Amino acid sequence: MGNPCHYALFDLQPEFDLDLNDLSERYRNLARQVHPDRFADAGESEQRQALERSANLNEAYQTLKAPARRARYLLSLQGHDLPLEATVQDPEFLMQQMHWREELEALHEQVDLPGVATFKVRLKDAQRALDERFAQIWRDAAAREEAERLVRRMQFLDKLSQEVRQLEERLDD
Repeated sequence: MGNPCHYALFDLQPEFDLDLNDLSERYRNLARQVHPDRFADAGESEQRQALERSANLNEAYQTLKAPARRARYLLSLQGHDLPLEATVQDPEFLMQQMHWREELEALHEQVDLPGVATFKVRLKDAQRALDERFAQIWRDAAAREEAERLVRRMQFLDKLSQEVRQLEERLDD
């Protein structure tokens, strides 16, 4: 059995803008239906199918709930697979990345928790701006290159957000 489209699993249209509460609700309802425990008394084949359906559902949910992964997935549905770790041929953003990394390093060295909180807010704003821009252009074939560049930027900001959370935890200890 092939993987159905992630959107089809949730009975949603392939859109970038999603109501995440609605997505979570649909996920919980489906997860209850396909949970492997419900098939504990079933045959081995049915149990295996239940596990597979549950794994597919989890993968679909993780992909759709995260903007960068959702954006990548939408492009892949249109036949544009991006390499996971694409080099950023984007000198302006490369400079921005270096600046953010230096700033984060300084915040770490200064053990500046309020500074980290401010940095996090700026990062969230940058992510929101990328999300909004991607939502505007992802369907436009003429803007494909920009859409791919935005996805790469989104992926970088996701990674940077993880690093900020880890730094917060270290500084909190």
